[in-house]
Amino acid sequence: MFYEYLVIAGYFLLIIGIGFAFKNMAKNSTSDYFRGGGRMLWWMVGSTAFMAQFSAWTFTGAAGKAFTDGFAITLVFFANTFAYFCGWLYFSARFRQMRIDTPTEGIKRRFGSQNETFFSWALIVFSFINAGVWLNALGVFASAVFEADITLTIIVTGLTVVFVSVLSGAWGVVASDFVQTLIVAVISIACAIVALVMVGGPIELVNNFPTDFVLGPDMNYGVILVASFVFFLAKQMITIMNMHDSFRFLNAKDSANARKASLLAMVLMGFGSIIWFIPPWAAATLYPDAAAAYPELGNKAADAVYLVFTRNAMPVGTVGLLLAGLFAATMSSMDSALNKNAGIFVRSLYQPMLLKKNKSVDDKHLLKVSRIVSFVSGILVIVVALFFKSLKELSLFELMMNMSVMIQMPLLIPLIFGLFIRKTPQWASWVTVAIGLFVSWFTANIFTPDVFADYIGLQQEFTRREYIDINLIITIAAHLVITAGFFCSTTFFYKEDDDQHRQETDRFFDDLDKAVVADFEQDEYDKQQRHKLGSMVIFMGSGVFAMMLIPNPMWGRMVFVLCALAILTVGFLLKRSAKP
Repeated sequence: MFYEYLVIAGYFLLIIGIGFAFKNMAKNSTSDYFRGGGRMLWWMVGSTAFMAQFSAWTFTGAAGKAFTDGFAITLVFFANTFAYFCGWLYFSARFRQMRIDTPTEGIKRRFGSQNETFFSWALIVFSFINAGVWLNALGVFASAVFEADITLTIIVTGLTVVFVSVLSGAWGVVASDFVQTLIVAVISIACAIVALVMVGGPIELVNNFPTDFVLGPDMNYGVILVASFVFFLAKQMITIMNMHDSFRFLNAKDSANARKASLLAMVLMGFGSIIWFIPPWAAATLYPDAAAAYPELGNKAADAVYLVFTRNAMPVGTVGLLLAGLFAATMSSMDSALNKNAGIFVRSLYQPMLLKKNKSVDDKHLLKVSRIVSFVSGILVIVVALFFKSLKELSLFELMMNMSVMIQMPLLIPLIFGLFIRKTPQWASWVTVAIGLFVSWFTANIFTPDVFADYIGLQQEFTRREYIDINLIITIAAHLVITAGFFCSTTFFYKEDDDQHRQETDRFFDDLDKAVVADFEQDEYDKQQRHKLGSMVIFMGSGVFAMMLIPNPMWGRMVFVLCALAILTVGFLLKRSAKP
C-alpha cells in the first residue's frame, strides 16, 4: 500500500499547487473569483462542464449498478450527452449572453428580486445536500481501499477542497477540473483496455455477462427500460440546461467558446458513457463475488466493484491513481458547488442586505466575504456527508436518483421553462416549486408503482428493480405534466399592466439573443491559462511517468509509460500554444 499512498500524496500536492498557481488571477474582483471574469477558454470551460456531471458516485454507485444490471446505467449518461448536445445547439451561448456573474443574478433579471431571494436560499440548501452525497460516495470507496475510517476520509478530503476553493476561486476550480479530467480519462481508458483484454473482447464481455446484458436481472417488462431512457432524456435536460446550472458556461470568454465547451462536454460524456463501465461489466464475469468482498458496506457493497477490479487486474499503483481519479471527480463537483454558493450568497443575499441598509458596497470587502462563505459552506458539506454515511440501507445510486428527481426537478423546472415563456406573473416560479414538491410527495406516498400496476391491470408484481425504475418514471412524468404544465399555464394569469418587472424582463430576453465577443485584453488571459495549466499538466505527467519505477510486470510499467506520454503531450502542446 506504500505506493498507493505515495500516488495520492502526489495528487494532493498537485491540487494544492494549482490553487497557488491561480491565486493571483482571482484577487482583483468578485467577478474574477466567481467566474474567472468571463475570461476562460473553451477547453477549460468544457472540462468543468463535463466534471460537474462526474463525481465519485460514477465510480461507486453507478459502477455498482453496471455490475449488477449491465447496460442500463449508460442510459443516464447518454441522457447527459443529449443534454450537452442541446447546450451546443441552443443553451450554452445564451447562458453566457445573460451577462451575469452568478446564476441567481440571471434569476433576478428574469423573475425579479423576490424570486432571486427565494431561489438563492433553496439552491444553496440543495447544493449542500448534493455535495454531501458526492463526498459520502468518496468516503465509502476510500474507506474500503485503505480500511480507513469513513469519517476521517470525508473530513480530510472536504478540507482540501475548501482550501482550493477559498484560495483561488473559479480559476482554481476550473483549472483543477481540467487536470482532473485528464486523470479520469487516463485511468478510465487504461482500466477499460485491460478489462477488455482479460475478458476476451467486447463480444465476450456481452455474451458472458451473468444476466441479460441489455435488460439485466429482475426485469420482466422490457418496456420499462425504454420508458426510463425517454424520461431520463427529459430529466437530464432539465437538471443540466437550466439557469442555476448556467454557471458552467458563465466562465467562457465569449459565446463561441461557450458553444465549443458544451460540444467538448458532449464528446467526453458520449465516449465516457461506455468506457467508464467496461471494468465493472468485465468484473461481473471475472469476479462475480466482488460485491461480497466488503460486507461492512451493507447494501452499498457493490459500489466498491471498481476497487475489486483494480486491485486484482491492474498493476501496483493503479489503485492510488484510481483513488486520485475519485478524489478528482468528487473534488471538482464539490469545489464548483462551494464557489457557486459563495457567489449566490454574496451577490444575491449579502450585497442586497448592505444596499438596503444604505451601506457602501466595496468589492474588496465582498471578495473577503466570498472566501469566508466558501469556507463555511465546505464545513457544512462535510457535516451533510457525515450524516449520509449512516444511511447504509440505501444504495448510492438510489440516493442520488431520489435526490435528483424528488427535490432537484421541482426547483429547476421554472429555471428552464422560464427561458422560453416570457409572460408569467411574479408568483409563478415559487408556486411552481411548491406544487412540484407536493407532486414528489404524492408520487412517493400515494400514487406508488403498486397503485399504478393496479390501475393498468397488471397481474404480476414488480420486482424491486422495476419498482424503483417505475417510481422514477412516474415522478418524472408527473413533474413534466403537472409541475411544468402549471408553470406554462400561469401565462393565462399574466397581466402586463401589473408587471413592474416587465422592462427588465424584456432587456433580459434581448440580451439572450446578443452574442458576447471577447475584448482586446483577452489574449493575455489566454496565454496565462495555457502557460500555467501546461506546467501543471507536465508536472502531473512526470509523476505518472515516475510510476514506471514501481515493481510491476513489464506490461504494467508500460501502462504507466503510455498514460504519462498522453498527459505530457497535452502539457507540451499547451505550453507551446502559450508562446507569442
